[in-house]
Amino acid sequence: MAVEHLTDSNFTEKVDNGVVLVDFFATWCGPCKMLSPVIEEIADECDGSFAVYKVDIDEAQDVAMDYGIMSVPTLIVFKNGVEAERMIGVQPKATVLDTVKQLAG
Repeated sequence: MAVEHLTDSNFTEKVDNGVVLVDFFATWCGPCKMLSPVIEEIADECDGSFAVYKVDIDEAQDVAMDYGIMSVPTLIVFKNGVEAERMIGVQPKATVLDTVKQLAG
């Protein structure tokens, strides 16, 4: 199942409730391409306890600026619309899952 891409217009409504993992990426970014299958796996395994989305920083520039995305990939975990955790660079799947599951409780 493909991970839904968020835009400047629907970002806030999607991250406002519960625990949400957002992968900020760019299509030209090599490390982002390495991380993408991991994000897809996490989305497939999330069992509804949290949501997973992607944001193309070239398409959603306002959101990228609002969250100070300076390098990609950047993963941000939101809890009820508030940034709770940030991971920069390619992360092991276990690290990402552990971080998200701790917040999803």
